[in-house]
Amino acid sequence: MKNKTPILFITAALSALLLGMFFGLFASLQYIFPDFLKEIIPFTKMRPFHTTTVISWIILAATGSIYFFITEVEKIAFRFPKLPKIHFIIFMFTGVGIYLSYIFDKMEGREYLAYTPILTIPILIGWVLFGINYFKTIRKKVKNWPVYYWMWGTGIVFMIYHLCEAHLWLIPSFRETFIKDITVQWKSYGSFVGSWNMLVYGIAIYLMSKVKNNINVARGKTTFFFYFLGLTNLMFGWAHHTYIIPTQIWIRYLAYGVSMTEWVVLFHIIYTWKKSLSPKIIEDNRVVYQFLVAADFWVFLNIILALLFSIPAINFFTHGTHITVAHSMGTTIGINTSILLAAMFFIVSKLKNEAFMFRKLKITYYAYNGFLLLFLCTLLYAGVIRGNWMYFTKDIPFSEMQNSLYYTYIAFFIFGIGLVWSILKIAIVLLKPLIKLFFNTSIKISE
Repeated sequence: MKNKTPILFITAALSALLLGMFFGLFASLQYIFPDFLKEIIPFTKMRPFHTTTVISWIILAATGSIYFFITEVEKIAFRFPKLPKIHFIIFMFTGVGIYLSYIFDKMEGREYLAYTPILTIPILIGWVLFGINYFKTIRKKVKNWPVYYWMWGTGIVFMIYHLCEAHLWLIPSFRETFIKDITVQWKSYGSFVGSWNMLVYGIAIYLMSKVKNNINVARGKTTFFFYFLGLTNLMFGWAHHTYIIPTQIWIRYLAYGVSMTEWVVLFHIIYTWKKSLSPKIIEDNRVVYQFLVAADFWVFLNIILALLFSIPAINFFTHGTHITVAHSMGTTIGINTSILLAAMFFIVSKLKNEAFMFRKLKITYYAYNGFLLLFLCTLLYAGVIRGNWMYFTKDIPFSEMQNSLYYTYIAFFIFGIGLVWSILKIAIVLLKPLIKLFFNTSIKISE
């Protein structure tokens, strides 16, 4: 393998996953001991470190996987072969800049993009370069695109658009009108997540077609219907976050309708794919299959949770509580991370035996899912307690409510340790052959 850029992206992604997990673990410890690392990295910094690093894991892993699939599996040479390396260098230097921005309190941004806004410019340049290279290559070299090419292209375009949209608050006419400002902010972040979901879900469909060795998984009227349904979610599904804002009533009705379709797309596709596989195909692709099954399980659970708090009356009580956090962590870890780990194992399976890898990881795999389930249950419980405190209790100070959750936060931390341990073991299994592949130019990727 001569082109090492996809491996650089994937290795950086796994490193970001581990670092993000540790930031999250430290943040959970600060719930139990508020003074822990307070003088070095207070919670107001620890949270952005955690969220930014975990988002970096998703972005880097998805980008690296797409580069790898196109060049090493599909054997398609990029129109501009040097651009992926430039893309990687831009993202790495920008990542260092973001960390320095947090360290030196240059946190003028908002929510997931809390770093100084000027750093969004190189990020946008990286995405534009990726988009130019992607469309210039795929448009000329691939005919009758399978759905995953459409999904990756859509994700790239909307990522650029919504990153720009997320910074409209820098324009005075937006910033000075509160309702417009907060609506656009929440809208852009919701669609920002939808954009990377397009990349990740496209990867899931690509893996399913490769495991089954049947391109029809990614073609057909039903598949493309679900693609457009997912696109509708990307464009309008954000609106259920804005029920509490006095916006137009039609936006709320549209949001409610769209939210009812959330993730039905991916659940249906994976479920149908699972039923179509023979025992031999499953055994030959055991580890990739298992992580896709895990993603399907977490899609199912998150459908239930999302449908519940997409109902305006319930959303009113859950908004701003740990229930929302459980929802976001269930998607980023349970769904996105499981799919991306499946992609990593698909790549590594080109070097090692699939069945051997899964036997080695069987206990860790079940620990990963088990600890995540317990982890999310503690968040849901904490969210119920906080929602009850906000709307159904009187004259109880915030500190008293927080103290009542002390043992819940301890359980949250313990389950977090278990989750970090399982992800660490999985990452080590992946990193060893990836590092070997990077330094050994004679290794060839199997078909």
